[in-house]
Amino acid sequence: MRWWDLDAVLALEHDLFPEDAWSRGMFWSELADARHPAATRTYVVAEQGDGRIVGYAGLAAVAGTADVQTIAAARDHWGTGLGALLLTTLLRAATAAECHEVLLEVRVDNPRAQRLYERFGFAAIGVRKGYYQPGNVDAVVMRLADPAQNTVEDIHG
Repeated sequence: MRWWDLDAVLALEHDLFPEDAWSRGMFWSELADARHPAATRTYVVAEQGDGRIVGYAGLAAVAGTADVQTIAAARDHWGTGLGALLLTTLLRAATAAECHEVLLEVRVDNPRAQRLYERFGFAAIGVRKGYYQPGNVDAVVMRLADPAQNTVEDIHG
């Protein structure tokens, strides 16, 4: 993901997460730590052949632990494997950063995303009450040990 992708990324962000969408400034802040020798962030976009951005994902990796910051696929790409591909990309980045675990938060009312994470071996380890605002929606905290062992190839054989 680069700065020139932000208009398309923000359009997707607001469509998919209307109540708790990230701001342009939040994405800028993350991208500022993504492209230098000591970078702790990895952000990617998925484009169709016509250049339309149909997904994006971001990861923070610090001191052996990675955290999925965001992951999203356009509604017309749900069920196509794009989410799995984006998650695999993040797990490869976590492995490259020598992370021994990956954490994430997912809304309790998003079973589709929870199923994706479970397919990759993530397990629920806790709940963050009122994590998503507005709306005071809880988040399930999930953890994956050894991200190098869980990729889309492993899932689909």
